[in-house]
Amino acid sequence: MKILLSVLTGIIVSVSCYGQNNSLGHSDPEAKQILDKASAKIKSFKAIQANFTLEVQDDQGNSQGIKKGTILMKGNKYKVNLTGQEIYNNGKTNWTYDKSANEVTITKPDPSSNSLASPQTLLTNFYDKDFLYKMNGEQKMGGKTVQEIEMTPTDKTRNFHKVYLYIDKKSHMVTSGKLLDKNGNRYIYTLNNLNGKASISDASFVFDKSKYPGVEEIDLRN
Repeated sequence: MKILLSVLTGIIVSVSCYGQNNSLGHSDPEAKQILDKASAKIKSFKAIQANFTLEVQDDQGNSQGIKKGTILMKGNKYKVNLTGQEIYNNGKTNWTYDKSANEVTITKPDPSSNSLASPQTLLTNFYDKDFLYKMNGEQKMGGKTVQEIEMTPTDKTRNFHKVYLYIDKKSHMVTSGKLLDKNGNRYIYTLNNLNGKASISDASFVFDKSKYPGVEEIDLRN
């Protein structure tokens, strides 16, 4: 689930906290200019609602399946809907609901995780010190000209080794991305129908057990 949240949230918020120059090397100034514009675009949104598509491929490039869902974000809060699963986070508590088991697992957000596990991680200065990035050129995707930014973590203990962002040259919006983990798996995600003016209540990010009769709660916060 941490990898899944990585690719879902990374496409939206990673440009808000991209890597800076650090002791291990220097990032590409051209890529910085592109990320500056994309970052300003993301930060202008008070709340975000979007549909996404996620394809998982193995190390041979064979598709392991495609998932579709929706994501809501507001500040450090988020909600992800997938087939059979719902994930809520109000900034203080995380609820993961499994529909087939009618079971919800309650945890505290873990900012120390070594994966891109949540918007809380991505919205801190995480990228400021932990990533290098470079511009890989332009290509056509869906009739749009996109710019590819390659991001490499400086911490080699992380469970992924590359993140690629694809940014619309005209709108400065991140449209898709790809995460490569150390097992050779590829997580290719596409963001659709993004609404940066969505009206979302804070209650949307809290699991309401009254709406799930008989739900079993597994509280792992202690």
